[in-house]
Amino acid sequence: MTTLLTPNDIACIVAAHGLPAVLERLETAITADFLRWPEFDKVARVAAHSSTGVIELMPVADAVHYSFKYVNGHPGNSRLGLPTVMAFGVLADVATGRPVVLSELTLTTAMRTAATSVMAARVLARRGSRSMALIGNGAQSEFQALAFHHLLGIDTLRLYDTDARAGAKLLRNLHVAPGLRVQVCADIASAVRGADIVTTVTADKRNAVIIDAGLLEAGMHLNAVGGDCPGKTELAPGVLQAARVFVEYEPQTRIEGDSQQMASDFAVTELWQVLAGRAAGRLTADDITVFDSVGFALEDFSALRLMAKLAADLGLGQHVHLIPTLDNPKDLFSQLLPAQPQRRAA
Repeated sequence: MTTLLTPNDIACIVAAHGLPAVLERLETAITADFLRWPEFDKVARVAAHSSTGVIELMPVADAVHYSFKYVNGHPGNSRLGLPTVMAFGVLADVATGRPVVLSELTLTTAMRTAATSVMAARVLARRGSRSMALIGNGAQSEFQALAFHHLLGIDTLRLYDTDARAGAKLLRNLHVAPGLRVQVCADIASAVRGADIVTTVTADKRNAVIIDAGLLEAGMHLNAVGGDCPGKTELAPGVLQAARVFVEYEPQTRIEGDSQQMASDFAVTELWQVLAGRAAGRLTADDITVFDSVGFALEDFSALRLMAKLAADLGLGQHVHLIPTLDNPKDLFSQLLPAQPQRRAA
């Protein structure tokens, strides 16, 4: 049997524990797996691009579990009443190949991305950071805002989006965090000015310049989330040249992240090395740091395992026959023989 976790199951987990606690446990789980980075079989995700978006598969495995995520990115979906990003994933047993969990990952991806952003900022942002600019106020924005507020102590948030309705939506939803001071700004420059952390989470599939070098200030940390496929960027090359740049999995980020704009020898550092104490993060209070985040399969691996445990603890999830149940494992053909219909009781 395979456990199926639906969006409602994930919502029930959050309702039972509270969003801050779930985000904290996600950060802890992802950090623990990044600290054992060499144990994983890793590969850059496989992508199918079209004129309207991208569909990707993201696999990773250790000696015990294998996971993959199916995820899309279609910026025009909102006009069709669909999310820009939709995802599901599987956690399987390496020893047998049996799929243990089949889970929604649309909600879970938003939470694990926010938890990963905090994990990076914890070692890269200037100590005592309290203000953040959030550029792009769509589906991911609440998760980023609340994760930085609850887990890193951000108490001042300045918002900007080209769609005023997105900013208004985010402002309404952030009423769940009364200790967070929120201001909607008229332009990017006023949102970014004086910010300790700048998070960009825009959706357009194009080489955009959301932040240019003229907006940088000493000590700033940039959490660049939106640039996540070839031909999609948010930071001007001058921003990267002025900063110390950190990535998840270098072979993937060089193709998909803001670093795709740079020469192949442009220096980047994988984040796991900083977490493990093998490489330096921020060196001085005046350093400008960039987390060139594209999302990596290991984060979904961590999230799948955590959500499966939390669901089991709460008795959530449905057991489904995703794989045939065979009396004789060599007799698969018997599954096609006519079965007796199940009749309703009179």
